[in-house]
Formats: sequence, structure tokens, C-alpha cells
Amino acid sequence: MPTEMLTTLTARSISLEIEPRMYVDGAFVEGNETFRTVHPPTETKLADVPIATKAQVDAAVAAANRASDEWMALSQDERRRRVEAFADICEEHETQITNLDVADNGSSISRLSRDASSGANSIRYYAGLAPELKGETIPTDDDTLDFTRREPYGAVAAILPFNHPVLFCLQLIATAVVAGNGIVIKPSEYTSLSSLYVARLVDESDLFPPGLINIVTGGGAVGARMTEHPDVGMVTFIGSAETGSKVMQGAATHIAPVMLGTGGKNPVIVFPDVDPEEAAEGAVGAMALAWQGQSCGSGSRLLVHEDVYDEVVSRVVAGFEDATVGDPFDEDVTMGSIVSEQQYEQVLEFIDIAKDEGATLLTGGKPVDEYETGYFIEPTVFEVTPDMTIAREEIFGPVLSVMKWSEYGDVIDLANSTRYGLSASVWTNDLDTALTTVEDLEAGYVWVNQHGPHFAGAPFGGFKQSGIGKKDSIKLLRDHTQVKNVAISLRDRDPLA
Repeated sequence: MPTEMLTTLTARSISLEIEPRMYVDGAFVEGNETFRTVHPPTETKLADVPIATKAQVDAAVAAANRASDEWMALSQDERRRRVEAFADICEEHETQITNLDVADNGSSISRLSRDASSGANSIRYYAGLAPELKGETIPTDDDTLDFTRREPYGAVAAILPFNHPVLFCLQLIATAVVAGNGIVIKPSEYTSLSSLYVARLVDESDLFPPGLINIVTGGGAVGARMTEHPDVGMVTFIGSAETGSKVMQGAATHIAPVMLGTGGKNPVIVFPDVDPEEAAEGAVGAMALAWQGQSCGSGSRLLVHEDVYDEVVSRVVAGFEDATVGDPFDEDVTMGSIVSEQQYEQVLEFIDIAKDEGATLLTGGKPVDEYETGYFIEPTVFEVTPDMTIAREEIFGPVLSVMKWSEYGDVIDLANSTRYGLSASVWTNDLDTALTTVEDLEAGYVWVNQHGPHFAGAPFGGFKQSGIGKKDSIKLLRDHTQVKNVAISLRDRDPLA
């Protein structure tokens, strides 16, 4: 595998093992066309990554379907053993995978370094759940035995976002393969390198039938070919609601089921009985500044009761101003670079819209002028009104919208007022208040006195336009199977006749 030396923003030398080829049907392949991937803080070229052709997507889908049959011919115990062995291999290469993700993505290594091991643990979690992919017996008339069984779809198409490249790659490999499917993965065109490195680990491990795991690269056109492919049995997607809608339309052309994780505009609700310092610290952490706010679960709307508003908001502003922005390979840096020039310009456009609409800037609000290169934006806080664009739309950047409230009914209406319903957090010392608010919120995942942690087995997914389905739990594994019902007539009830 080619090794490249990356010089970071602060002149660190990072060794990167870059696999620049796609992986289709057990072989590495190149493309006729390529796109350039860069290190966001310095805009240094990392690699030319191929754009998959229609023929290559077709080959990957055919391979995934064929390999699914080969994979299912093995015993469940053997499949589980191989999947768990692959988790160990991924963890052994954690440092190199992390370096690739930080180089490609620009987020802080202090937090992104957890993704490879978290992905490996997800593989082990789903492998352990393999025996739970079982059917049930249904009571019937005396002369019929009726039961169900779960079977794989064959080929699963998975489209990944840029914010947690290897984590989502390993999670979706796990759920597809443990359920018996083959998979075709398309990583984000901004962050393809760690997924291609995973393909190298798949190839070298010799644990899976050729074609069970395929990695193709490219932009939206490649993703469309995958979702619209008539031989794809299921589509999984994590990204924006707008792209998720297109994915659904593509899957609808051949009636394939979808799992969608499509963003959020998540409220952080602070009640007057809470410790202002604790709530402020939680609100700063909820913004996921280690990923530049580029997280679907980011608590990007802070709704604070008027009695503690000034105390909480002043502390939040101070917390944002304390963030260190710079070289993501520096362990002491708390926020790195926006992932791409396109995303950078989009975040700045939202900031300009906020200013034009009359939002009050409390801190930040412009590019970081310390560096001559890179896509750095200051951690930004605006005081807004509910009708403003940044109070309603997902920005996917380090921009927090702050609003004041006084009546319980008003804050619930405000929290539920967007088209999203992914997550929320409630900050209060009163159990009745917490549980009442949890019940009234239109969100699929609600934290109380914390914001952000995910737990194995706890289903994560949203309401409304935040997606379809739940991940991080047995539900996603079961959703990667289709249920077959079997009804057997027992004509002779006397075994001795």
C-alpha cells in the first residue's frame, strides 16, 4: 500500500498508508475518472480517488448478491467467529485508520481517535446478536404449524456521510454481514480513504467470500446508481434530509426498503432549577465542536429559561471562546477544520443570513484569520428568534442558536417547531419535569442532564424528517432481514395410524 507523508498545519509529519483504488468482487480496481481529496486544514492533496462507473457498480451489486449465498452456506457460529476476528484486525490498525480520517476529515484527533475502536466494538456487538435473528411460532388451527424465519436481502447499498467515516463504515458492514447480506459501500467523496483502507484489511484477512464487502467511490451520481439498482435489496443512508429524500425516490423505483439517518436541529432545554454552570458546560459539549459542529446529534438550539438565561448564556459564550481552533493532529486542539470548501462556504452563508435577518451575534461569526489555508470558522453563538433561518435549518457547522423562554407550553412548541425530530436534551433537577418534557418532545432520542452519549443496544434514530429506522440496536440488525412465513399442514394427527 502506498505510503505518503503529510505535513500538517503545525509542521507535524504524519505517515499515511493510502489505498487509492476501489474494491469490487474481491479485487482492487481503478477508474477512468478521478476526484481529488485534500487535507482540509492545509488544502494539501492526499490522493486521486476513482469515480465508479455504472459497470463497476453493477459488478459490485452482482458480487454482493452472489457472496451473500456463499456466506449463508457457512454455519452461524463460523460467520460470527469470522466477523469477530475482523473486529480485532480493525482495532489492530486503529492508529493508521485514525490518521487517515483526521487527514481526510479535518476533525480533532482527540475525539476522532475513538471512532475505529467504537466501530470494532459495534462489529462485536452485532456479531453477538446473531443468534437473535430468529423467527417465531404463530398459534393456528390444529392442523397447521405456522412459523417465521429471517432471511437476508442479498445486496445492501450503503451511503456514508463525512463526519465519522470509519465508524459508520464498520457499523454498516457489521449489520449487513451479520444479517447475511453482502454490501456495497459508497463513502463520502470528501472522506473515502479510511473506507478504502478497510477494504485492504478485508482483502488481507481472507475471512469473507470475495464480493461480500465492496467499496466504490464517487459523488452523487454513483450513489444514485446504487439506490436505483434493481438488484439492491435494501438501502441504508446517513446524511442530509434533502439527499435522503432522493435516496428514497431511487429506492422506490424498485420498492427497496430504506434506513435513513437524515439530520437534526436538536434542542437543548434548560429549566430554571438547574445549576447554570452545569447546564452551560453541557450545552457547549452538546455542540460537538470537536467535529466543528458537524454532527447530526449536535445540540444546535439552546432554549434557556429567562430566570437563568444570562448566567447560562454568558458561560456558553465563554466556553465557545475558550475553544482552541487549529491543527487537528494536535491533541490539545479542541476544534479542527470544516471538511471541505463547499461545506465551509455553506456555513458562512448561514452566518451571513443570520446577520441579515437581525440575529444578535454573541461571539465568533467569521473565518479564523490566523491561518493562510484551510476551512476554519470561529465557534459562533447567535441570539435568535424562532422564525430566523438558523433557528430552523440544520447548519452542520459550529453555529449555536440561543433563545429565551418563560412558559412551559411555549418551550415545547419551540422545541417541536422544526421539520426535524432526531434528538433533544432536558436539563432539570426535577424528575417530574424531566419525564413530562420527555413525553412532550417530538424526538427519537432524548437525554436528561447530558447530551451526546450513545450506548450499545439503545436505539438511535429520529422522528419526522430526521429519518427512518433505528441504529445502534438489534432493530437495525433485524431490519437487514426480511421475514418469511411458513405454514405447514399436519394432515395426520395420529402418528401411529
